[in-house]
Amino acid sequence: MFDMMKLMGKMKEVQGRLKEAQENLVHITATGEAGAGMVKATANGKRQLVKLEIDKDLVKPEDMDMMADLVIAACNKALAEAEEKAKEELQKSTEGMMPNIPGMNFDGMF
Repeated sequence: MFDMMKLMGKMKEVQGRLKEAQENLVHITATGEAGAGMVKATANGKRQLVKLEIDKDLVKPEDMDMMADLVIAACNKALAEAEEKAKEELQKSTEGMMPNIPGMNFDGMF
């Protein structure tokens, strides 16, 4: 028999775990590199850039365009990896709590 109160309690628990997991995303970090490590960007699970390292040999006026391209590439790699780690963390936090329903995933949460 369908127990609505039990389901509502379970949903409340899932919401609590999901909220906690989302708050913890700031502690998940991922780093992307470009130009053989000359540019490194680190992002957190909330898709925020938190650190940028640029090799001092890149800071030459004639290399500014290349440096900008490498920074963009490193940031995009870091953000993509951070997003993947964040999805994994959110899925772990609600594992076993919700039935596997097609179309119900964390892709739209970021």
